[in-house]
Amino acid sequence: MGSLSLKDVHKSFGDVDVLKGINLDVEDGEFVIFVGPSGCGKSTLLRIIAGLEDETSGSIEIDDAVVNALPPTKRGIAMVFQTYALYPHLTVRDNMSLGMKQAKRPAAEIKSRVDLASSMLALDEYLDRRPAELSGGQRQRVAIGRAIVRKPELFLFDEPLSNLDAALRVNTRLEIARLHRQLAATMIYVTHDQTEAMTLADRIVVLHDGRIEQVGTPMELYNAPANKFVAGFIGSPQMNFIPAQILGDDEAATIGIRPEHIKLSPDGGKLKGTVSHIEQLGGDTNVYLDYGQADLISVRLFGQHEFEVESKLSADFDAKQSFRFDADGNTIV
Repeated sequence: MGSLSLKDVHKSFGDVDVLKGINLDVEDGEFVIFVGPSGCGKSTLLRIIAGLEDETSGSIEIDDAVVNALPPTKRGIAMVFQTYALYPHLTVRDNMSLGMKQAKRPAAEIKSRVDLASSMLALDEYLDRRPAELSGGQRQRVAIGRAIVRKPELFLFDEPLSNLDAALRVNTRLEIARLHRQLAATMIYVTHDQTEAMTLADRIVVLHDGRIEQVGTPMELYNAPANKFVAGFIGSPQMNFIPAQILGDDEAATIGIRPEHIKLSPDGGKLKGTVSHIEQLGGDTNVYLDYGQADLISVRLFGQHEFEVESKLSADFDAKQSFRFDADGNTIV
C-alpha cells in the first residue's frame, strides 16, 4: 500500500506563505508529478510529505494514518535527490544496503534485496565500485536502487534528472518508467521539466504561487486546461496568447492557440506578420512570427521548411482548436 492524502496543508516561512491550502489524494500505485515554476512550492511540499520540513498546519496521511508527528524514518518513504547523496567511501553495494544494515536486517535479506535492485537497474558489474568511478547516470541509478532496497510505501523523487545531460535524462527517464511498471509502487516526483511530467505521470499536479491550479492526466491538462496559466505552462513551444479583440471576439479577453494548430501561408490568414526567427530541429521546424504585439506567434511545423527571416506571412487557425480565456485567465467553456 502507498496511498497519500494531503488535507489543507499550509506552510509559511515568517510572513511568507509558501503553501496556501493544498488538498490532494494519491491512490496506491499512482505515479503523480508536481510541476510548476521556480518558487511555486513543489519541492517544499515534497519535503513536508517526507517529514524533512514541518507543515504550518494541515494533515498528511499515508495509508490512512496521520504521519505529521512521525520522523522520515517512520513514514515508510524513500527519497531520491538530484544530488545522488551517495557516500563516496562506500561501494555501490554498501551504499545500497546501508539503510537496511542500520535497521539491523538479516544479512541474507539484505543481499537478496540488493541483488534484485541491482538486476533491475543493470548495476551488477558496478557493485564493487565507488561513486567516483561511476558516471552521473550510474550514480543516479545507485540512488534509485538504494530506495528500492528499502521497499518503501512511497517513492519520493526531487528533480532526480536535473544534473544529467540530455541523453542520460532520456535513458534514466525510461528506466524510472519501467521501474514503476515493475514495482507497481506509488511515486511522487517533482520536476520543472514538463517533458518529464508529460511522459512519466499518471496524473500531473500543476502548482503556482503555493496553490494547485489543476490536477489531471497529461492529456487532460494539454487538451482541457482550466486556465491560462496551465495552458501556457503545459506544451512546448508554449501556447500562443493573442488579444481577443484582434480576432474580433468581444466576449473573451485572450485567445490561446497551440503552435502546431497554426498554419502559415503567404496571404489570406487571420493574422499577418514578419518572420522573426526560425528553429530548424530536423523533424520539426519552429517559426516565430512578429505580428506587431509584445509576444511573437510561435508556429510548429512537422518536417523541414525553409522561410526567409523578414519575409511576410499570414497565420491562420481553426477556431475549434483554440482556447478562450476571460479577463481573470479562466477558460471559457
